[in-house]
Amino acid sequence: MATGSPPAATSASPSRPPTSILQRSAATVSPRAFTSSAITKPVPTSPITRRSFPAALDFAKRYGEDTVKTGYVADAGGVQARLPDGRISFEWHEGQIMSRHHLLVVTEAAKRHIAIDAHEPIKDTGLRRTYPNWVSREGQRGMEYNAWGVPKNPPSYDTAMIFTRMLGGPFDFTPGILSLKGKGDTAIPSTLARQLAYYVVIASPVQMAADLPENYQANPGPFQFIKDVAVDWDDTRMIDGKVGEYAVFARKERGQPTWFMGGITDETERRLTLPLSFLEAGKKYRAEIYRDGDAADFRTNPREIVIERRTVTAADTMPIRIAPGGGFAIRFVRLGR
Repeated sequence: MATGSPPAATSASPSRPPTSILQRSAATVSPRAFTSSAITKPVPTSPITRRSFPAALDFAKRYGEDTVKTGYVADAGGVQARLPDGRISFEWHEGQIMSRHHLLVVTEAAKRHIAIDAHEPIKDTGLRRTYPNWVSREGQRGMEYNAWGVPKNPPSYDTAMIFTRMLGGPFDFTPGILSLKGKGDTAIPSTLARQLAYYVVIASPVQMAADLPENYQANPGPFQFIKDVAVDWDDTRMIDGKVGEYAVFARKERGQPTWFMGGITDETERRLTLPLSFLEAGKKYRAEIYRDGDAADFRTNPREIVIERRTVTAADTMPIRIAPGGGFAIRFVRLGR
């Protein structure tokens, strides 16, 4: 699975190596396509060091990879850095050595027109304005953490994070877990509709579909929204919300008349009546709605979802129920011109 549309292979440009089956549980997908295939060419598997990573970026550039996800899984002062005298020093993610390393990575990637999505990153301080290829980063406990974390993030973690972590800039939350299951078949505290809402509520110009392909094949209805949702926006509106309790956003797809709206809540049910005044006045839209079912609840009935369509205008309002630990996602497609 790959992000965007790779350039066509030519005699002067090797074909792009497909994603490994071992990478599929956290593979980046295009909002317009979903494909997978087996390895046909070898890819680098040895650890990437400061000396070797330029060659790794060259490899990515050569095979048309325009987005690279980096990762530094070494917590609690476990980063190993080689000092000028050859000794190994154990460092923290937020220390000067890692700060300089991240800047080196993003500047070398920029020379090759490669975007970086850093996991286990340093905090966002605004340098992405200087380096616009630093498109996103992890930096919070997302769905990947919920796969194995004990205890898992409660729904109220997300509704606080939106008003805190997201102020620093876009972040990669690894959403889209339609199985709603983590390690050892443990339940992830979310409804099915909430997994779709994350794609609208949490801003990131590169998104992941972080579940296994077979779980998307088993849920084609909800997966359709993941295929349709945009990742870059012309306009963002906060429609409703309260810090730590719930949040509803509307976002307009860049360069298109299509809008998306999504919302999540904490452990408390919400019943909202949402204005659609962000839509273009005088135009009709097809609202493709993915919402919690009437009896949905993240604790007792997380998989109940309603998928429906209706025609709306900017003069209308949208009544919506958000289940405890739930959410909703809507795509507004303009009809006619």
